[in-house]
Amino acid sequence: MAELAPSILAADFNRLGEQIKEVGNTGTRYLHIDVMDGLFVPSISFGMPLIESIRKESGMFFDVHLMINEPARYLDEFAKAGADGITVHKEACASLKETLTGINKLGLKPSVSINPETPVQEIEDVLDMVYMVLVMSVHPGFGGQKFIPSSLEKVRWLKEKREEKGLSYKIEIDGGVNKNNIAEIAGNGVDVIVAGTAVFNGNITGNINTLKEVL
Repeated sequence: MAELAPSILAADFNRLGEQIKEVGNTGTRYLHIDVMDGLFVPSISFGMPLIESIRKESGMFFDVHLMINEPARYLDEFAKAGADGITVHKEACASLKETLTGINKLGLKPSVSINPETPVQEIEDVLDMVYMVLVMSVHPGFGGQKFIPSSLEKVRWLKEKREEKGLSYKIEIDGGVNKNNIAEIAGNGVDVIVAGTAVFNGNITGNINTLKEVL
């Protein structure tokens, strides 16, 4: 069954610690943490100090998604801050293989992400190096977008390649997920589903339970 990865970008930062604790109390295993630099994507979010702060209060898997140019520059810092896994964008790395190797050497789970415009075949050569492949189902850095249906074609391709090559990476999707489309998304073979507003807008526990019911 697919697992949820609530994205704290949609949380109330005035109550962030309290809301993360509530997410953890539902038995949710992943917490998705979007780091934006204002260059690779237009928005700026947060960095190492916030991750280090919330790490003290949570035992969830910190799924740190770096939407930043040349993420290799900061791998050590994010490891020290408490990341469990680091996801980097194929489009943001001068050497994707070297960056993934660097994450692995730090004892963290290396993952790769691709934007909607990037053909999934472009990451075939690193599939044996990653813990997870994150398919962006919206354009990163912009809120309130609708799910891009063609993202599911990438998911199906990744599922076929995983079986063909005998690999074990997880398939993750991020963007435009809600209670009306999450069942279809999971049904196509997604293992980890990032949800922001669908979790944090309103009653967090109730929202998570509603989403899990249809998975």
